[in-house]
Amino acid sequence: MAGATRVWTIPNAISVARLGCVPVFLWLLWGADAGLAAAALLAVLGATDWVDGWIARRYDQGSELGKVLDPTADRVLLVAAAVALLTQDMPGPVDVVLWIVLVRETVIAAVTVGLGIAGARRIDVVWAGKAGTLAVMFALPMFLAAESVPSGAASVGFAVAGWGFAIGGVVLGYYAAARYVPAARLALAEGRAARRRVEVTT
Repeated sequence: MAGATRVWTIPNAISVARLGCVPVFLWLLWGADAGLAAAALLAVLGATDWVDGWIARRYDQGSELGKVLDPTADRVLLVAAAVALLTQDMPGPVDVVLWIVLVRETVIAAVTVGLGIAGARRIDVVWAGKAGTLAVMFALPMFLAAESVPSGAASVGFAVAGWGFAIGGVVLGYYAAARYVPAARLALAEGRAARRRVEVTT
C-alpha cells in the first residue's frame, strides 16, 4: 500500500506532539507545582491516543512509521507519568498500581528490543493492549487530580474513577501481554525465515 510509506500525516503529527508535551507535563508537575493542570494535560494526551487512531482509520492515513511512532509515544508518556507520580505523595495502593504498570512496560520494551535484535518481524499492537494503555492513561490523571483538589466529593470522585480505569487497564494490559507470547514466537520464526530466504536469493 503506497500510503504505508508516508511520513507527514496528521496521526504522526499528533504522536510527535504528544511526545513533545511530555516535558511540559513534567514541568507542570515538578516545576510549576500545578498538579491539577498536569492532570488535565495528561488526560488530554491520553485522549489524543484514541483521536490519532480514529483519524488514521477514518481518512486512510495509516503508515508504517505510525505503527511504530504511536506505541512509542504511548510507552514514553505512560512511563514518564508513572515515574512522575511515584515522586508525589500518593497513597500506597496507587504506588502499587504504578509499579505494576512500570514492570509491564519495562518487560514489553525489553522483549521488543530483544526480538528485534533476534530478527523477528514487527508485532502489531493488539486491541486489548491499546485499550489497557488508554484506560491507564485516564487512571493516572484521575489519581493526580484526586490528590490535587481539596478533600471532599471531588477528590473522592476522581479517586473512584481512577481506580475504575486502573483496574480495567491493568487487567487488559496483562491480558495483552499474555497474547503477545505466541505472537512473539510466530514473529520470530517468520522473521528468521524471511531473512534466510533473502540470504539464499543473494
